Amino acid sequence: MDLRIFTEPQQGASYDTLLTVAKATEDLGFDAFFRSDHYLRMGDGDGLPGPTDAWITLAGLARETSRIRLGTLMTAGTFRLPGVLAIQVAQVDRMSGGRVELGLGAGWFEEEHKAYGIPFPKEKFGRLEEQLEIVTGLWSTKLGETFDFHGTYYDLTGSPALPKPAQDRIPVLIGGHGATRTPRLAARYADEFNMPFSSVEDSERQFGRVRAAAEQAGRGADALTYSNALVVCVGRDDREVARRAAAIGREVDELKANGLAGSPAEVVDRIGRYAGIGSSRIYLQMLDLHDLDHLELISSQVQTQLR
Repeated sequence: MDLRIFTEPQQGASYDTLLTVAKATEDLGFDAFFRSDHYLRMGDGDGLPGPTDAWITLAGLARETSRIRLGTLMTAGTFRLPGVLAIQVAQVDRMSGGRVELGLGAGWFEEEHKAYGIPFPKEKFGRLEEQLEIVTGLWSTKLGETFDFHGTYYDLTGSPALPKPAQDRIPVLIGGHGATRTPRLAARYADEFNMPFSSVEDSERQFGRVRAAAEQAGRGADALTYSNALVVCVGRDDREVARRAAAIGREVDELKANGLAGSPAEVVDRIGRYAGIGSSRIYLQMLDLHDLDHLELISSQVQTQLR
């Protein structure tokens, strides 16, 4: 089971804070550092010092880390034109020496679009499908050849399809709860399917849909990696669990029901239930980015039991 650290910087985090967490992620043996792609905080709090851009952040981290994978859960398709996004991600991949992964979603948080003047189109899923075809098509176009695409929402003519990523294929992540269109898109474009903040039962049901779609597409169900994103709150005893839950404004019982919370043994057991339905990667949503002792505890007493 791979454990990856997943951060939500829109809630309030500077680049220096993210760098500290990313370096701890690397030093403590975790597989990857991922971040959300949002420009407005959610819920309570002031969000200070303000948002950071996902791909600018990852570009900086690409030069200041050496081993961990770097990526987004999920880049919003509404934020960037697909040709520009392909250039940005390919460049960061080269800056990292081939350690980048792209999670791409349709975009959903209308308020952040209003706050920063970003168009929020009604038809987002059709745009996402075209974006996936364009981004992956640009990366896979052979050197010396050009890429053309003429769709409903985007039109590219004679693109040199440069730069190329360092990796032969940048892993693409698709996720979500949609019963029909999401599995179909994952079967066609994704290297990994991620189920965000869902129960074992709901994850198993959605993984089954994606597996069926992959088989129907001729790829085979095991061609994709299946993963979950879950909030994490681990403590050496009940008091420490309660303190960490309070620090992120959550209740312990709710976290145990909907995330990974409790003692290291409880969390290992809970992760084992997700492994039992085919999940091989967990994104640990860390909401208190200043609690590095939490990371160390997970590394020493949870991660070591999953290898």
